[in-house]
Amino acid sequence: MLHIRDERPHAPDYQRLLDELNAAAMRAFADAEWSPTLLPVAQLDSRDVLDRARDAHAVVVMGGEDVDPRLYGGALTYPGSGQHEPEADRTMIAVIRQSLDRRSPLLGICRGHQLINVALGGTLIEHMTGHRASGPSHFVRTRVAVASDEPDPAAFSVGDDALCSHHQAVRELGDGLRVVARADDGTIEAIAHREAPLLGVQWHPEHPEVAGDQLAKLLHRCVDRTTATV
Repeated sequence: MLHIRDERPHAPDYQRLLDELNAAAMRAFADAEWSPTLLPVAQLDSRDVLDRARDAHAVVVMGGEDVDPRLYGGALTYPGSGQHEPEADRTMIAVIRQSLDRRSPLLGICRGHQLINVALGGTLIEHMTGHRASGPSHFVRTRVAVASDEPDPAAFSVGDDALCSHHQAVRELGDGLRVVARADDGTIEAIAHREAPLLGVQWHPEHPEVAGDQLAKLLHRCVDRTTATV
């Protein structure tokens, strides 16, 4: 599991939220009899991250700050732009491309989903509304419709229980990708590579309320299709 960093002195509340999501993901994967390891990419040497990702049975790229817009030709200033982590972005993109070349399973969640798209030449919507709440919890329940040609729709059978908290989304698809699921407003909520076992979901299947039911199914979808064509 790749995330950005273990500490955010400038944003302690955000760090606590990400810690909760990461911990729920670790529990869900352990319950599914995987042995998860959480790597803070911004705090490690990029070569070490690539080596450890290559040796892993599967890679999961977790959420975090917005993707650096310079990596996809996006606007440098936009509402809610916040802080970017360009070096971590570049390392994670290198991991995604390595997984693609090796045809090894990789799951991207929220920011990880967006990074898959950017790594393969796609672009992002810099700012949108309707997929993040402003109350004590930033998560909103979103209805997700799965594409009719998806070979494993059960992995995405979340109904109205896709928990979203994002203000960015996939705009133009990257090379080799296809849309797997959309929200009712047309927002792309899941993408998959047509040949490699790379999958991205925009919502948060690692949220503590749903991780036990949603997360392992999505990673299994990647692992089970390692040698298959999507």
